[in-house]
Amino acid sequence: MTKALKVKDLNVVLGGEEIIKDLSFSVEDGEVLVVMGPNGAGKTTLLKALLGLVPSKGKVEWGSKNISYLPPQEFLERRHLPPLSIKDFFELKGASSNKTTEMLELVGLKSSIISKNFNTLSTGQFQRMIIAWALVNEPSILLFDEPTAGIDVGGEETIYSLLRKFWEDKKMTILLVTHDLSIIWEHANNVLCINKKKICYGKPRKVLTPKNLEELYGTGIKFYKHGGGK
Repeated sequence: MTKALKVKDLNVVLGGEEIIKDLSFSVEDGEVLVVMGPNGAGKTTLLKALLGLVPSKGKVEWGSKNISYLPPQEFLERRHLPPLSIKDFFELKGASSNKTTEMLELVGLKSSIISKNFNTLSTGQFQRMIIAWALVNEPSILLFDEPTAGIDVGGEETIYSLLRKFWEDKKMTILLVTHDLSIIWEHANNVLCINKKKICYGKPRKVLTPKNLEELYGTGIKFYKHGGGK
């Protein structure tokens, strides 16, 4: 299989602090890779480094330039966002009104919300809208940073179902940051466990052992192995 992403000896130092150390891994075309680790482990920084949004050393090779990034929770909380309508927001990606309404309907939103402002949407509506925005250019590779943070369980399941549908229909490659082990068992082909350095990498059923999870998160974690894990 061809590689969607190859990373070798990635290092990130920000403000004099070592955030990521000597990280190497690869992602196959069409794979779902979940990145997991404790708060402050460098997960969001990793995605930003892969996209060149923060300075880094090492080698990052993408197999496609058609990449879309769903930013982290700070953005989804809608702080400091300009007063854009949804139509205006999609136009930033060159999407026509017809394409915008098509994508909104695909994620279960009514096309009539196209003229609404960000701040008039519920959290669930905003989350669906932002996924439609991430997918509007039909990217080959998607990067999602905890896309269901702040959403109730029912909403989480719907969001991941949407992502899985697009993954199956479009054969996209997905890099997903999440803490949710049930999502990892259900959707991940491989998992990358980091805490500033690589702790484990591979098939969930092989690498998500009590020993590795304890090294990743510390003592006192609860471990449950999903029967349908990959």
